[in-house]
Amino acid sequence: MCKTAREMLTGELAVGRVIARPFIGSKRGEFSRTPNRRDFSLLPHTASILDNLKSAGKDVLAVGKIEDIFAGRGVTRSNHAAGNAACIQATLEYMAEPFDGLCFVNLVDYDMVFGHRRDVQGYADALMAFDRALPGIQASLNEGDLLVITADHGCDPTFTGTDHTREYVPLLAWMKEMSGLKDLGVRSTFADVAATISEYFGLSERYEATSFMKELEE
Repeated sequence: MCKTAREMLTGELAVGRVIARPFIGSKRGEFSRTPNRRDFSLLPHTASILDNLKSAGKDVLAVGKIEDIFAGRGVTRSNHAAGNAACIQATLEYMAEPFDGLCFVNLVDYDMVFGHRRDVQGYADALMAFDRALPGIQASLNEGDLLVITADHGCDPTFTGTDHTREYVPLLAWMKEMSGLKDLGVRSTFADVAATISEYFGLSERYEATSFMKELEE
């Protein structure tokens, strides 16, 4: 049904994604989603940072729903893991292999499982679980590697309703060579992340945005 809807919702009726969210359960209060979520996305209108990296011969490793978000375009390998724990494990497995390029990871539980459902304790537990996993992720990076942690939107579990809540998101960047804290300020566009990745890999495209690579190297 979702594949059919995706074929229909193009042109003037275009929507960014048609999302299939299978669930189990037989009565209200007992429904739970399965790991088999699928996102059927429109193809990106222009070349993304993933397309440009792939065209430059770089690896683009996708973890979680990243492959779906970009309609499979610009990705060289994908692990469609479901849930934060599985995605973190998939990330560590990719990091244990030699590759030259980008590993792009989505931790969906903050949004789908805890944020939209306003589960404050679950959200807090998920944050602490990632905090415990972070040293292992950092240890898997080599000298010169860049780690960026951010989000595409906010989903405050303490707010009312079930919608997304904030457009301002945290932006953390780390390299082993960094000697201290640096303030990246409030950025004018989320595309600054793509611009930074592009500069990091020596590509020319800046996506009408501003790279913060030099600020990390100061």
